[in-house]
Amino acid sequence: MQNEVPLFQKLYDFYQLFYELLDHFPKKSRPVLGQKIERTILEALESVSVAAYSSNIEKNKSLTKTSFKIDFLKILIRLAYETKTIDQKKYILLEEKLQEIGRMLGGWIKSIRSTNPDI
Repeated sequence: MQNEVPLFQKLYDFYQLFYELLDHFPKKSRPVLGQKIERTILEALESVSVAAYSSNIEKNKSLTKTSFKIDFLKILIRLAYETKTIDQKKYILLEEKLQEIGRMLGGWIKSIRSTNPDI
C-alpha cells in the first residue's frame, strides 16, 4: 500500500520520525502527551488505509476523519512545543511534515468531491 498511496507513506514516515523523538520526551510527558500523539498518528494511518480501499462516499468519510486527526495532531505538537517537551527545531520539522500531509490530504479530498459533487 505504501507505494500506491503517497499520503500513507508520508504518514508512515511521520510516525517513524515521531517515534524516534518520543524517547527524548520527559518522563512526565511520555505516558500522556507522547502516547496521545502516537495514537493519533496511528489512527490517521488507519483512516487513510480504509480510504484507499473504499468507495468514494466511504473514502470521503475516512479522509474527513483523517483531516480532523491531522488538525488535532497540529494542536498536540504545538502543545508539546509550548510545554517545552520538544525544542523549536523538532517542532518546526514536525509542523512542516504535517503541513505537507495536510496539503496532500486536502488535494485528495478535493479530487473526490470534484468528481462526485453529491458527496
